[in-house]
Amino acid sequence: MITLKESERLKQLPPYLFVEIDRLKREALRSGTDVIDLGVGDPDRPTLAHIVEALYQSSLDPRNHRYALDAGLPQLRQTIAKWMKARFGVTLDPDEEILPLIGSKEGIAHMPLAFVNPGDVVLVPDPGYPPYRSAAIFAGGIPYSIPLLEGNGYFPDLEAVDLQMVRRAKLLYLNYPNNPTAATAEKNDLKRAVDFCLKRNILICHDAAYSEITYDGYRAPSIFEVEGARACAVEFHSLSKTHNMTGWRIGFAAGDRSFIGALAKVKANIDSGIFQAVQFAGIAALEGGQEHVDESNRIYEERRNVLVDGLNRAGWSVPKPKATFYVWAPVPPGYTSNELAQMLLKKAGVVTTPGVGFGAHGEGYVRMALTVSMERLEEAVERIRKMRGS
Repeated sequence: MITLKESERLKQLPPYLFVEIDRLKREALRSGTDVIDLGVGDPDRPTLAHIVEALYQSSLDPRNHRYALDAGLPQLRQTIAKWMKARFGVTLDPDEEILPLIGSKEGIAHMPLAFVNPGDVVLVPDPGYPPYRSAAIFAGGIPYSIPLLEGNGYFPDLEAVDLQMVRRAKLLYLNYPNNPTAATAEKNDLKRAVDFCLKRNILICHDAAYSEITYDGYRAPSIFEVEGARACAVEFHSLSKTHNMTGWRIGFAAGDRSFIGALAKVKANIDSGIFQAVQFAGIAALEGGQEHVDESNRIYEERRNVLVDGLNRAGWSVPKPKATFYVWAPVPPGYTSNELAQMLLKKAGVVTTPGVGFGAHGEGYVRMALTVSMERLEEAVERIRKMRGS
């Protein structure tokens, strides 16, 4: 057996802070505890029948059994372009400004490989989706945390970023509606980021995976609705959360041909495209109308109300999010986020995600996902209430 040391880049990855929670969860399950898992952002409802049927019928066609095109089927790119136009009023060239992805995570993780050289800086929101940071490291870049603070509506104060880091920065990751905080951004917020990056020659990578999961009449904007964004931004969308297709692995990137073309070069050297039957399923999802999305949001909104109202009655102080299927709950005094998450699992059988796992500025919060049934959420609230002696 040969002995190899891990690469220096792998050693730079932040520690996996959820290990202890995962261990405790496995222990609880082995002991017979009825665990309610609010830790995973994976929709519990099935993919719609017409999408499954499109996959099935397409899978019968031998033409779809071969290598797929790296750039995706022309029909899929055209469907995406129509959806972007109908949803956001944004006109995109389906041949050069849209790139289907094996889930939006693929493009998000590979974007630094297209533009970041060793020693370049990547501005990463903190707290934030962990692949932003790891993507910078794998490309040889330096991830630099920019705080998302409650007082700023969880939008970064870009003018406060260290000027030395700004001068070395190539990419800025943004994510609205936001995971994990569930914060939203208005067009004027995105405009400030666009103006900042245009002035400093920084590419914005806007992760819009939760753009369609919204409540209380809120509609999330695309960054391309902001003047100037086409010159400095790429936007990533996903079918995973909107259409209950997390396991199917399909999303897309959109933006100017120079940015999309560079990402396409990376993609062509790493994978062989999305299974074509899944691409036809993606077409069915995007052409399926807004009704099922509205119905899904209605269910998540009801769950949100049950969880947030229940926690607040139990003595917490939790705001109601306008988007995503997450609740970002402040940790009661006397605990770290990790300590609270462990206690909730041990004493209530409820799995949550400690905020510190998303970055240092996530300390003081836990994330709860609305991806279990109403009955299970009611049960989770009741267990937490009893645990706290309310």
